[in-house]
Amino acid sequence: MPRAATTTDVFNAIAEPRRREIIDVLFDGQARAVGDIIDSVRLPQSAVSKHLSVLRKVGIVSVTKQGQLRLYRLQPAQLKPVADWVTKYERFWTHQLNRIQERAESKVQNKQQQTKDKEK
Repeated sequence: MPRAATTTDVFNAIAEPRRREIIDVLFDGQARAVGDIIDSVRLPQSAVSKHLSVLRKVGIVSVTKQGQLRLYRLQPAQLKPVADWVTKYERFWTHQLNRIQERAESKVQNKQQQTKDKEK
């Protein structure tokens, strides 16, 4: 079965780790020139431009021209489908974290009790 094009939806677009790095660079909401993004992610200009093109086609970033510069800005609302999907599974992480906390607290209580028993 052929893989879906990266520009079909936000999930395919962010499947690439380097695109997620670019999103992280743009996270603060500031518009950034391609050169700034290149400096941050340490990839060649051609690779950054290709990744930005994919992100732009699915609406995750927008681009404006300012003189000779193209400025890219994150459009975080376009990531909402990902957040909505992940939120469904958050209860599993919360449950697991609660279990880890309970085990840690139990171990601390057991050690404290052992220390008290030794002192007697």
